[in-house]
Amino acid sequence: MILPEKQEAIKLFRQMLQIRYFEDKIMELLSKNIAEGGSHLYAGMEAVAVGAISAINPDDYITSTHRGHGHAIAKDGDLKALMAEILGKKTGVCKGKGGSLHLADLSKGNLGANGIVGASIGLATGAALSIKMRKTSQVVICFFGDGATNQGLFYESMNIAALWKLPVIYLCENNLYGMSVAVHRATAVRDLTKKSLAFDVPSESVDGMDVLAVKNVVEKWADYARKGNGPCFIVANTYRYYGHSRSDPRVYRTKEEEKFWKDRDPIIIFPQKMLEAGVFTKEESKKVDGEVEREIEEATEYAINSPYPEPEELYTDLYA
Repeated sequence: MILPEKQEAIKLFRQMLQIRYFEDKIMELLSKNIAEGGSHLYAGMEAVAVGAISAINPDDYITSTHRGHGHAIAKDGDLKALMAEILGKKTGVCKGKGGSLHLADLSKGNLGANGIVGASIGLATGAALSIKMRKTSQVVICFFGDGATNQGLFYESMNIAALWKLPVIYLCENNLYGMSVAVHRATAVRDLTKKSLAFDVPSESVDGMDVLAVKNVVEKWADYARKGNGPCFIVANTYRYYGHSRSDPRVYRTKEEEKFWKDRDPIIIFPQKMLEAGVFTKEESKKVDGEVEREIEEATEYAINSPYPEPEELYTDLYA
């Protein structure tokens, strides 16, 4: 595997740290009732979002999931605006109207998250159709979880994308559980990559705890899609550290299982590899860590001190 140059390596490390510290802060705010409502945290899965999105161009699109903070940050989302959105503030990226479950930033190509399992698959396929109709060289990365592969929309969308050769990368973040149900109890096919075979859509699995492995796989398939070959299906095997949401005590998981995955933490393993290879130094690593901590604290202060939307804003930005 070709190692990245220093500037790229530091960016990958910085974005993974931003996601981890952002999610840890959200959990803290939830525990203090400063953040309210549902919030599904991405901690542990950082290498998937950062690796995948680093492999595409700024004008390419993504669609996200209910666990979408990491995708939004990796797509160069503004930390202050994202934090403010989750707190329902006027200065949020969606003016405080979307919250945690509906983060979107069209200016960055982030077509948004939503609370319906698998719904992003249809949105991404539609976006890919728009690319083909406009004859641009863009691609779409469609993020979804293992549970979404049991939804009918997954198969309907993949069928039409294969038939019309649409430039969409279907990327399943297999974190082993749909809420509390283990993937092997919910689907008859243990190897999820086989689920695309009915449509002759090529598939590949990748270590979702290895940011460079994810980046390399997505680069390959993005090039495949840009050349007009149609969709592909990637399964990134990863793990969420927190429960499904803050009400989930994770009693269905063993301490041994959690330790196995945390021993492969991308926030620890990636900088170790870069240090051993001489890509960046320990001092540079600490500097980035400190900068990100400050960024998250500044974003939190900004969000807490921002105003809520005025009541009349309820009737703006509506579509009919």
